[in-house]
Amino acid sequence: MKLVKQNKSKSEISTASLPDIIFMLLIFFMVTTVIKKYDGIAVTQPKAEQLKKVKNKKDLSYIWVTKDGIVSINDRIMNIEDIENIASLIMENNNNTTFLLKIDEESLMEIIHGVQGELRKALALKIIYDTKTKKRQGQIS
Repeated sequence: MKLVKQNKSKSEISTASLPDIIFMLLIFFMVTTVIKKYDGIAVTQPKAEQLKKVKNKKDLSYIWVTKDGIVSINDRIMNIEDIENIASLIMENNNNTTFLLKIDEESLMEIIHGVQGELRKALALKIIYDTKTKKRQGQIS
């Protein structure tokens, strides 16, 4: 009786635990992902007749102005004179940046004009003003 040697060895990787590993990675990334939401400072927004929704929110940089004259850019309180430098730095990092102004309806026009002037000096010309819709008579809220 002649014995035959088996030279072929099966070396397969077991894929039985692959769904478990993928599921654990999915849970890990869901738990560790942080979604940035700007809290800003408290402002009472003016009312408007028409509104347009912003399509691309990743290119927005938020500027809050209170009625007391406090100015905040992306959750950092600063002086009006510093806006030009900060806006220039933001524009260097992302040239498509649009500045979204959340201004209190009781703010002084002098402060608003100062913010606009500093943005103009930084060549930040894409500006959006955030408002609320004005309720019409007989409109149910």
